[in-house]
Amino acid sequence: MRPAPARRSPVAVFVMAALPAWPCAVWSAGDPATRIESPIVFVQIPAGSFVEKLPGRAQGMPRAGYGEGGRIVRLDPDGGLQVLTEGFSSACELDVSFDARRILFAAKRETHNPWNIWEMNADGSDARQITKELGNCRSPAYQSTLYTIVSTEPWYQIMFVSDAAGAMNEYGTGLATSLYSCRLDGSEVRRLTMNLSDDTDPFLMDDGRVLLASWQRMDLRRGPLGRMALFGVNTDGTDYALFCGDQGRRIKHMPCATTDGLVVFIEADELGWDGAGQLASVTVRRPLYSYRQVTRGEPGLFHSPSPLRDGTVLVSFRKAIATHTHGIYRLDPRGGRKDPVFDDPKFHDMHAKVLAPRSRPDGRSSVVNEKYSTGKLYCLNAYQTDPALTPQMRPGMIRRLRVIEGVPEPADMEVTHPSDSSLADTRVDVGGSESYSAGIAVKRLLSVVPVEEDGSFHIEVPADTPIQLQTLDANGMALRTCGWIWVKHREQRGCIGCHEDPELTPENRFVDALKRPANKLTLPAKKRRTVDFRRDVMPIIVKKCTACHAGQGARPDLRAEPTGQSNLAYHSLTTPISSSLVSSERVKGRYVYPGQARTSPLIWRIHGRNTSRPWDESCRPEETFPVCPPPEAILLTEDEKLTFVEWIDLGAHWSGIPELGESSAGAAGNIESESVK
Repeated sequence: MRPAPARRSPVAVFVMAALPAWPCAVWSAGDPATRIESPIVFVQIPAGSFVEKLPGRAQGMPRAGYGEGGRIVRLDPDGGLQVLTEGFSSACELDVSFDARRILFAAKRETHNPWNIWEMNADGSDARQITKELGNCRSPAYQSTLYTIVSTEPWYQIMFVSDAAGAMNEYGTGLATSLYSCRLDGSEVRRLTMNLSDDTDPFLMDDGRVLLASWQRMDLRRGPLGRMALFGVNTDGTDYALFCGDQGRRIKHMPCATTDGLVVFIEADELGWDGAGQLASVTVRRPLYSYRQVTRGEPGLFHSPSPLRDGTVLVSFRKAIATHTHGIYRLDPRGGRKDPVFDDPKFHDMHAKVLAPRSRPDGRSSVVNEKYSTGKLYCLNAYQTDPALTPQMRPGMIRRLRVIEGVPEPADMEVTHPSDSSLADTRVDVGGSESYSAGIAVKRLLSVVPVEEDGSFHIEVPADTPIQLQTLDANGMALRTCGWIWVKHREQRGCIGCHEDPELTPENRFVDALKRPANKLTLPAKKRRTVDFRRDVMPIIVKKCTACHAGQGARPDLRAEPTGQSNLAYHSLTTPISSSLVSSERVKGRYVYPGQARTSPLIWRIHGRNTSRPWDESCRPEETFPVCPPPEAILLTEDEKLTFVEWIDLGAHWSGIPELGESSAGAAGNIESESVK
């Protein structure tokens, strides 16, 4: 493909002559005779098209899939503007190779085509397609060298975001996206992240580690949609861990690392069509304790920062009005100074990157070996948790570890639990905190294993499988729950504690769990147990609860239809109620808070006391309740109580996965790991 001839831009390159010159500037002052020292490449999306009419994401995440009709252009030092993607119906998102000779980008040849990753020369010539038949592939980036102990030489890869897995995200708003990698010729495609919601915006840091934005749907602290946080992961998908803390706004995405030790990103509480927001930063050395707002009070929105050699960033900016388009600016994230660079009012100018050589990030070795089907995970001390909670986690409080597998909903599968979907937007206040439905992904138990007296555990789990870990008290209730994590094939991953401060250094001691082989949680899929309302909870209610809760003003109404498979009791327990179960008006909401049995009023009634913990807003240990069922009725057995607890802690689903879990369903709590039996 021949590149389009260079032409002068219809819009001037803006830099204020009155401002002092930047140190190591990429552009000089605004004299018409001056020149840009290096070209820049960026995306232009036509203004006034349907793009601004895409729905915002105030009630859904992540940002909308914009980019239709976009093109990639090159702005040279003399002001000439060249379209690089002639012949493509749409092009959006790009990365520049380390030697600045090639450009990686997402594009479509025809409107009806899926998005794929392409590479071309820096002048737009010799475009070649890299990904094929992998769904929609976006957000490409070059990786540095990768090698294994058995490889004859290192090789180069790219990474990108794709919905190739074909599964819905946990909220049911669209296909989940994950991070993938492949060689430069498109071979050896590997899925790197297993989050059940979306992962996006990969950025390769100088140390060879990848920053990305990860949607943590099950983080109930940040609202019904959780949060989008910054995570780090190795280029082979190992050691996925939180990078940036919970300070600032609910959504953090589009990260980039500057040359002077900052990570700059976009943050927002709600997203418009483009995901624009304000700029914030953390330091690379102490990302959990250095959060700072960069553009506080700026009358506009920022988008897609990228680093320059002197520590400044290129960033797109638009005023917060519908008729204003993005222009490209140069911004100092430490001082906040912002200078205009380029703005064509006919286009949204976005994703700008300097077309100049840069140092190659460190290469990475990999232990991943797909001949192995499992990986190992160990924890040194589960009592080592969030700094504010560590004093409240007393020795002996944690008895066991529940390991949960997440099963995504395939996009082409009919929803089997519509009752859950109807609760997706339900929001209630629980003594100042919030609780929500658990989404459409179904959970099933891999196992429940002991935790050693010193708080350590050691497990072997199926590789590339999303799992959650729940530490349990003596009643089998989850004390703490992590987000979705995974181990890669043959990975041996360790942590100091559960939600511990990542800056900690582990104690110099050999923990009990590592003195023996790992607990193998490798039951085949058909033997992994689900706990759902229809099959496990409703029979207990019919047998022991409906005598007192059969309508006629009784709350909750737990009547069963003649089939015994009624939705009525399920909705009575899981939808908001008009008044509290307890005398205090501070606690209002549902009887069941999916994912958190200990704060669910239903469990308080079953146990006759408030089972919340000191770190819960609803914790009032002095509160007691009449035990339900009453003594004159048939009391619940310990297994039946545990069934209610497991049902709620696993998400309070109406229906599990009968074809996978029905044969193994038994009394709650009776499934142990193979090595514990």
